[in-house]
Amino acid sequence: MAQEQLIHGIIAYPITPFSETGIDTERLTGLVDTMVNAGVHAIAPLGSTGESAYLSFDEWKMVVDTTVAAVAGRVPVVVGSSDLTTSGTVARAEYAEQAGATAVMVIPVSYWALNEREITLHFSSVSDAISIPIMAYNNPATSGIDMSPALLNKMFESIANVKMVKESTGDIQRMLDLKELSSGELPFYNGSNPLVLKALLAGASGWCTAAPCLRPEPAIALYEAIAAGEPERATEIYEELLPLLSFIVSKGLPPAVKSGLEILGEPAGVPRLPLLPLDAEDRATLESILAQIPAGVAVS
Repeated sequence: MAQEQLIHGIIAYPITPFSETGIDTERLTGLVDTMVNAGVHAIAPLGSTGESAYLSFDEWKMVVDTTVAAVAGRVPVVVGSSDLTTSGTVARAEYAEQAGATAVMVIPVSYWALNEREITLHFSSVSDAISIPIMAYNNPATSGIDMSPALLNKMFESIANVKMVKESTGDIQRMLDLKELSSGELPFYNGSNPLVLKALLAGASGWCTAAPCLRPEPAIALYEAIAAGEPERATEIYEELLPLLSFIVSKGLPPAVKSGLEILGEPAGVPRLPLLPLDAEDRATLESILAQIPAGVAVS
C-alpha cells in the first residue's frame, strides 16, 4: 500500500506549546501522545494551528523531531513544510523526510500573488527534492493564494509526489470538482471544520482538524460513524461538535485551542505576538462549550 493511502480519518493538528524559554517539548510530547492514544489516525504538526509562520527554522526542526519521536511510528506524520521561498520550503521538506515524516504538507505563500506557472514550479521543486508524498494545501484565507481544482488536479497528474489535497476554502463544490476532475483518483481532505459532515459524506479521505487537541473522542466518533455508513449518528455527533468547531475557527485556532487547553488544566503557553489569548468574554464562552462535551465520552 502506498504511503498516501495510509493517511485517512482524523488528522490531528497539534498546537506548538511555548514556555518562557521556547518550545515546550515535554508538553508537545504529552499532547501528541494523548491524541494518538485516543485513536486519531494521523498527526500533522506545523500547520496554521502550530503557528509555523512564527517559528525560527531551528524551532521548526525541534517541533518536527519532537513530534516524530512522540508518535513513534504508531500513526502517519504529515509535517507542514511551507516557507515564503521555494528554497526554504525545499529545505523544510528535506528535513521532514530525513526526520521520518510520512508526508509533507505545502501551502504556497508569497508577498506577491503567484500565477499558476509559479505555483507549479514551486511544487515541482519540492517534489524533485524528496521521495515522500506531498499534500497540497489550499487555504487562500491564510496564504493569499487560491489554487483552483483544475490546477490542483493538473499538478496531481504531472508532479510525481503531489498525491493529495487539503481543501480549506469551506466550499464543498471545490471537493466535488476535485473528485470529478480526477475521476475519484485524487484523495482530498477537509480542512474547514464546520464543513466536515458534508465533506466526509462527499467522499473526503479525512478531516484535518485541531479539535482533537481539546476533544478527540467525538471527532473520531464522527469519522467512524461515516465510515460505518451511519449518517444519522454522524449528524448527531456533528451537531454536538459544531459550536466548538465554529468557535475555534472564528476566534483563530492557536488562541482558541491554547485557551481551551488552559481551561482543561493543560496549559501550553500563549500564542506568539501578534496573536493574543482569548479575552475574558470569549474564554467564558469556550469554557461553556467545552462543558457540553465531556472529556473521554464519544457523543452518541
